[in-house]
Amino acid sequence: MDFEQMRERARAIRARYAQVEADAYGRSWTTEEVMLGFLGDVGDLAKLVQGKAGVRPREDLDEALAHELADCLWCVMTLADAYDVDLAAAFTSTMDELDAALAAED
Repeated sequence: MDFEQMRERARAIRARYAQVEADAYGRSWTTEEVMLGFLGDVGDLAKLVQGKAGVRPREDLDEALAHELADCLWCVMTLADAYDVDLAAAFTSTMDELDAALAAED
């Protein structure tokens, strides 16, 4: 799956969640609430990273880590979409800046 396909899939899943939220709460989540959900996902990811370091072991650690990384990626893509950020372009630009900064250190 290429990045554009991932972005479209993320949008479709967000639209489905918005409908579930509207049915349950009378409205879909705000961007701020999506961000708060992302913070929870990052916290879960931090615990799994601890697990990889041997601090919080669990049997399904690799599977859980992959799932949580994908959850976090979905949240980033959803937030980028909400704020009209071209994430692919921003990633390329940021990597170019980091590469240049590292080259300056050499």
